[in-house]
Amino acid sequence: MAARIPFVRDFAFEYGRAAQVTPMIRRVVAPNPGPFTFTGTGVYIIGHGEVAVIDPGPVMDEHVAALDAALAGERVTHVFVTHSHMDHSPLAHPLAEKHGAKVYAGGPAIPTESEVRMEAGDDLRFRPDVTVRDGERFSGLDWTIEAIATPGHTSNHFCFALLEENAVFAGDHVMGWSTTVISPPDGDMGDYLQSLEKVRDRGFASLWPTHGPPVVEPSSFVQAYIDHRRMREHQILTELEAGRTQIRDMVSVIYADVDRRLHPAACHSVLAHMMHLVETGRVACDGVPGIESAYALAPPAFARQLAE
Repeated sequence: MAARIPFVRDFAFEYGRAAQVTPMIRRVVAPNPGPFTFTGTGVYIIGHGEVAVIDPGPVMDEHVAALDAALAGERVTHVFVTHSHMDHSPLAHPLAEKHGAKVYAGGPAIPTESEVRMEAGDDLRFRPDVTVRDGERFSGLDWTIEAIATPGHTSNHFCFALLEENAVFAGDHVMGWSTTVISPPDGDMGDYLQSLEKVRDRGFASLWPTHGPPVVEPSSFVQAYIDHRRMREHQILTELEAGRTQIRDMVSVIYADVDRRLHPAACHSVLAHMMHLVETGRVACDGVPGIESAYALAPPAFARQLAE
């Protein structure tokens, strides 16, 4: 059984309304609910008067009007984007241009081509005005934002910390309601595990995903995320020890209690784990790792893994 994550799914909100969720943070939820967005994209407005906006979300007339109403009488000085997926970044440049601001984010991601729809889709046209660096800080009248490089979900994923409240805006890196999709080639499990540890070790007081409610005990919650991924690794190694060499065969066992219609997506998750296991020398592959490749334990790896 996979490690349990204490998911948080109770979420009180109203579409189109700017909710004051902390003294420095307002949130507007876009009406784009779905299997990858939960109730929709949560857009965060930071500060008062001259503000920053994080993950403006999709270009939808109703959502644009709601943000304009929330920002009436204020000026946006910075637009931050955690990563370039269609539910996060398309409204960034239109909003920035309206306020004379710039868009801050990591560089462009690697387009993901797959027969399985794993995410809301890549925003292939997105380019930031300013490419942020890990640890870089940006200031407004009453706020300070620090950029934290967190590749894994995508290669260009950043979280943004609000230093005055010891809070982190986690994008899709950590979500309270679900695990995060890691789909190669842009998704990388090794990078993701390191990024989780990086966020865990900061000791944030609160974590605000772009989708769903906040996480109020981030360190222990992120540790549960890590434990879940380590458990998946152990399950994969166990399946290899049992003689199963194909990802699809492993998925039928590991995800036996999951709707079979979701198994193709599960194959991509297992592939991300398998690529990490190959990179770290615990598993061997008959060629370039892929869904159809054959895998085997690297001889000493399984016993060492079980002993850890």
